[in-house]
Order: sequence, then structure tokens, then C-alpha cells
Amino acid sequence: MSGYGQGRGHGHGHGDEERTFEALPPAQGGAFTRTWWGRAWLKALEDSALDGQQLKAGRRHARAGAVGAVSVRPGRITAMVKDRDGTTYRGDVLVREFSEEQWERLLDLAVDSAGHIAALLDREMPPHLVEDAAAAGLDLLPGIGDLEAECDCEAWDHCPHTAALCYQVARLLDEDPFVLLLMRGRGERTLLEQLQARSASRASGPGEKASSRHEGVGGMPGVSAEEVFAAGFLVPPLPAPPVVPAAPGRSPSLDTDTPPEPGVDPAALEFLAADAATRAQRLLGAVLGAGGGHGTTTVPAEARLTEAGLIEAGLIEAGLIEAELIETGLIEAELIETGLTVAQDAVRLAANGPVPWIAARLASGSGRSRAELDAATRAWRFGGAAALAVLDEEWTPDAEALDRAGVRLAEAWADDERPVLRRAGGARWTVVGAEAQLRLGEDGRWWPYLKAGARWSPAGPPDRDPATALATAFAAGATGAGD
Repeated sequence: MSGYGQGRGHGHGHGDEERTFEALPPAQGGAFTRTWWGRAWLKALEDSALDGQQLKAGRRHARAGAVGAVSVRPGRITAMVKDRDGTTYRGDVLVREFSEEQWERLLDLAVDSAGHIAALLDREMPPHLVEDAAAAGLDLLPGIGDLEAECDCEAWDHCPHTAALCYQVARLLDEDPFVLLLMRGRGERTLLEQLQARSASRASGPGEKASSRHEGVGGMPGVSAEEVFAAGFLVPPLPAPPVVPAAPGRSPSLDTDTPPEPGVDPAALEFLAADAATRAQRLLGAVLGAGGGHGTTTVPAEARLTEAGLIEAGLIEAGLIEAELIETGLIEAELIETGLTVAQDAVRLAANGPVPWIAARLASGSGRSRAELDAATRAWRFGGAAALAVLDEEWTPDAEALDRAGVRLAEAWADDERPVLRRAGGARWTVVGAEAQLRLGEDGRWWPYLKAGARWSPAGPPDRDPATALATAFAAGATGAGD
């Protein structure tokens, strides 16, 4: 185990040799990682582990939010992981640290290209740095056997607890590749100081003082920032970003003495104006949520984009609803750049919980009964237009897609936990002996459904893992949330 878990770093004295990340919320569907280096981390885990069922259990633990705060330090990551029965275990994963000589080589490679440093500061892992490091005999990303597991449960291989820790760390790596560099032995502040010193040394040359015209990072010509600021060429500060309103603006009252134009319903128009104000406020919050306006709350990027169905509702590329009402006024408003059909937008409007008479008009204008509209709005809240398509449309996968689905269903559960599933046609599988169903979307995600009376109703958000999706359905049934 030489090179693994060597305490708190190499004693650089900067106090950044350990970072602790708060527990992340449950992962609501989709892949655990969106970056190529995050996928490389998980591939190292999946290639190293000998028991695929343990990995699946760990993935479910991580997706359910069972991993506590994660401590990252040179050579080791640690977290407390809660088991299904409530028992908590400490899981550690050991990663090989770089030696001083290896760090010297890596720093030289990073300084050789200004793009490497810029990418790291943008929280990106530059592929060329990884390739150059590999050519120099340095593997930045872990490979087979590089993630060594230790756990209180005393499993000899990666157990569900250490696997869950690795899946959670993949999410941290997405946001900050410096986490990986800290595992290899250097914290962010230490690295940046060493890169800055090395760049300045190269720019000045041995025994020379840097002049106002010199070579900067990577040999590019530049001007000393110190001398520029000393000369008084100061750029005025940027204006403060706008403040996100605490609540949407109030729509004007259209109840006036002036008769409305034929076909225009003032009350319906007020409802549309209020909806437009709400969407505008949410969109501004999504744009500034990463640390923009004063008084805003920092929200993870993925949550900002999926909260309230912003993407699925077309809000990211949406204009406002033009107030040109035709006949029904409420339903047939012209839509601008939302990408939604009239029927889809009627469901979106109904999902905001309008007063009963508005809901009745939305149901009528969209060609649905009130019960059908209720099921549609429930689907919309779980996934926008994509969820609505799964509810309304039945597609039949081709033979290859059915084979892939069969494999996913076979691998999702341990042999003694696998439910009996019967394909109910198309891309729908019903659980034998239970009022639960899985529906496969064309994007490969599994949607949980429960039967309420004679009608199947959406029971939760989708998941790439059919076992997790089915567990969501059963949980909704147990709490009555699927009614």
C-alpha cells in the first residue's frame, strides 16, 4: 500500500490539505456524472469492483442520499454511509498520491500551456494535460485497481458503502477537478501558488527581475500586472448584477369600465400575465442563481435547470405568451418560441394550480376531461413535456431497444429481489401482483406508474435505473402520493 493514504499531505503549510463537502441531496434520475473525467473516475470503480451487485446497491445508496459529508485529503476520501436498516458505516477509499518528483513534472507540464491553467480555473479538466501527463508517466485519473476500499462492514471488496462514496465523489469531481488533484496530494491554493511562482520564474529568467515586457505563462508576451496597476490604469468596477425579485410582479387589473375587445376575456388575460411574470422571475433566478444578484441563494446548476421543469417546459428558450387571444382566449393564445403545442401549454398552465374555472377551461380547450387533465398535470410536474409524452403516447421499441431494456431489467435487481414483470405492450412493464408499472421513455429513462382505479397515473420522476424507479412507485403507493 505504499503511496496510499499518507495522512494530510506533504506539509506545505497552507491549510488546504483537507476539504469537507456537505452531504449532497438525493440524485433525481439521470447519470451520476456529466463530465468525461467524472466518467473516468466511475469507470475505474466499475472496472476494479468484483461484485456488480454491490455496485448497484452502492449506486442506489448514493441516489437515495445515504452518503453523509465527504472528507477529501491526500490519498483518501471518507464518508459515513447509512444502510437500508439505518446502520451507519464509515467508508474510506484510498487513492495513490504523487511523489514530490512526480508533482514537479506535473507542474512543469501545466505551466507549459496557459490553456491548462485557464481550464483548471474554469473547473475543467483539460484533456491535453491528462494526455501529456500520461506520456510523462503520470496517471492523473485512476485506473483499474487504483481505488482501494476500506469499510467498517469489513467487506474485502468494494461494498455498497464505499461504492456509494465513489458515486457521490463523481458528482463532486464534476463541479471541481481540483478535488482529484487534492487526492493526489496538493490542495488548490498550494497548486496555484506554485504555478504562479513557476510562471514568474520562467518569465524573469535566472537572476533577472521581470520587466514590464516579458514572457508570460507558456512563453506568451505580456505586461507585468503589478506595473500596470502601479501606473494607475485601473478599470472601474463592474456594476452590481440585478437583484432577483423575491416574488413575481403582480399583473395589472383589467376590470375596467371599458368593454373588452370581442373574444378577449379580461380574467383569462390577467391569468396569462401572472403566469408570464412567474416564468420571467424563475428564469431570472435560474440565470443569476450561481452567485449573481444580491440576496440570491446559490443553487446547484442541475437543480436550477430542472426545478419546476424549466428545461422540459421550454423556459430556457421561451418568450412570453403573446396576449393575442382567439375565440377561447385562454387556450389559443399564440405561443412564441416555447416549442410547446397548445395542448402541452394548457397542461403547463394547469400544473400551476389555477382556480377551478380556469382549470375547467384548460381541460376543455385541451380536449381532456378533468380527470385526464389531473393525470397530465401530475406527469408535467415530474418531467414536463417528456413526462407528458410518456403518459399520452405509446411507442414500441425495436428489437435492439427491447433487448437492451431486457438486460437492464435483468441486471437491476439481485436474484432474490427481482419482481415478476409482464410486458403490457409497447414499452410498458407491469409488476405481477402489484398495481405498479414501469414505462420506458424513448430517451432510455424509466418512469414509475401506479394504478388508481381504472387509470394508470404517474408516481414520480424518471430514473436510468429501473429498480430505483420502481422503488419510487412503491414509496408513492405507501404514502398515498400516487392517488
